[in-house]
Amino acid sequence: EMEARLQVRTHEERVKGLAGRADSLDRAARAEREARARAERQRARLQYEAAVAEAVASGSRQLLAHVEVSIARADQERTLAERAKSQREQDLVAERSRGRDLKAELDKLTDSVHRGEVLGAEKRLRIEQLETKALEELGVEPAGLVADYGPGQPVPPSLAAEGEELPQDPEHPRNLPRPFVRSEQEKRLKSAERAYQQLGKVNPLALEEFAALEERHKFLSEQLEDLKKTRADLLQVVKEVDERVEQVFTEAYRDTAREFEGVFSRLFPGGEGRLILTDPDNMLTTGVDVEARPPGKKVKRLSLLSGGERSLTAVALLVSIFKARPSPFYVMDEVEAALDDTNLQRLIRIMQELQEASQLIVITHQKRTMEVADALYGVSMQGDGVSKVISQRLR
Repeated sequence: EMEARLQVRTHEERVKGLAGRADSLDRAARAEREARARAERQRARLQYEAAVAEAVASGSRQLLAHVEVSIARADQERTLAERAKSQREQDLVAERSRGRDLKAELDKLTDSVHRGEVLGAEKRLRIEQLETKALEELGVEPAGLVADYGPGQPVPPSLAAEGEELPQDPEHPRNLPRPFVRSEQEKRLKSAERAYQQLGKVNPLALEEFAALEERHKFLSEQLEDLKKTRADLLQVVKEVDERVEQVFTEAYRDTAREFEGVFSRLFPGGEGRLILTDPDNMLTTGVDVEARPPGKKVKRLSLLSGGERSLTAVALLVSIFKARPSPFYVMDEVEAALDDTNLQRLIRIMQELQEASQLIVITHQKRTMEVADALYGVSMQGDGVSKVISQRLR
């Protein structure tokens, strides 16, 4: 019984499996039929589209043939148009060139006509001037002048030129009249005009002007002699002044150079200082250089010295000039402002020496300089803001 049940159960499951397979096959069949139907519809649509495409292609081929024919015809027409255009352009260029040539020829003709008119007017004006000149200067009517001296009349022989000897024979061709030849007569006219211009105009006042010019020349000659004499005198005076200036400058330079060496050695103990001429051969244009070598230094240029050394060197030169050429008064304005106490004391001793023969007016802020003064003068501001000059005699 169990086996039967098992078999029944097995057959039932097999039947279910077969039923499920049948369902599956049925669904697959339906799906296949639907797919075939879709494929058929797709094939029908494709056939329709193919037929439409074939029709379109056929129409396109026909249209393309018509287009190609149109393009070929357009190319031919374009070629013909280009040829016609090229021909027209060539014709246009030729016409323009011909127009320019005609315009240039017209301009030439216009200029020629204008020049002819101007030349004719000038000739007419020249003829009128000649007729007027002949009538006013020679008193001859133009008709009579042409009748007597016109081209139909023989030309009389010309006068002998400068250095030329005429033949003695009256029948010689040089002494006989000759036919009128315009070119020859134009040359004679030009030669005569040049000779006339060289002669110049006749001046009836020439003698009076000559006398006046002669008198003027005499006067100017006397003035020139006076100027030459005055110039010689002035040159002699200048020479004497130059000699005196050179003598005075040479003496002053020598005295100043001698004093400078002594004063410099006192202001710079152990140092050397001297004055050198830049051009000793020409005392009138020479310059003066100052060489200063303080003790312990080898430099001699003033630009390499310190500010105090340069100031003291300048004071040494100033004092040297004072000693070489003494003066009753000396005015000094803060000459010791850049000096230290040692150099200030040396300068004060030199001031005391100068004080023995001259009066010194010194503007200073140094107390030690004020101590050696005989009198002090100063400007002080009071409490009310008003400046007041004060003085104090020390000796």
